[in-house]
Amino acid sequence: MKKLTPYFSFIFMLVFSAAVQAQTAKEPWTESQLIATQELADQINAPGKPKPLIINIGPQAVIKGSVDVGPGKEKTNIKALEKTLAKSDKNKEVVIYCGCCPFDKCPNIRPAFNQLKDMGFTNARLLNIPKNIKTDWIDKGYPVND
Repeated sequence: MKKLTPYFSFIFMLVFSAAVQAQTAKEPWTESQLIATQELADQINAPGKPKPLIINIGPQAVIKGSVDVGPGKEKTNIKALEKTLAKSDKNKEVVIYCGCCPFDKCPNIRPAFNQLKDMGFTNARLLNIPKNIKTDWIDKGYPVND
């Protein structure tokens, strides 16, 4: 048993190191690419100001004026996102959102945000929804689709 202890220790360290690395994986967006819900609501409500292109990449388009492409975890919806943006100006502000669950667990935002980056959008943003769309948008009385 004493001869096996160093091997078990080595395997434990490899597994522990992989677990730590997985938890600290870098997100595809920067802090400055996050937009607060209040800021987006103000942009939507401001008359005469340019509006971003708002795209839902979750289960349902809730935010007023948003375009629905469906959950970003599905390849067909990433293709729909690509098609939606195909003729858009690469410098236009594009805001994507999901809101199905907290950021760290959302399966939709990472593939969609990576697609925006791959397509060369210079003003890609992600709506910062810490809990879900109901709590962080609807319950706050921000503008919704009819």
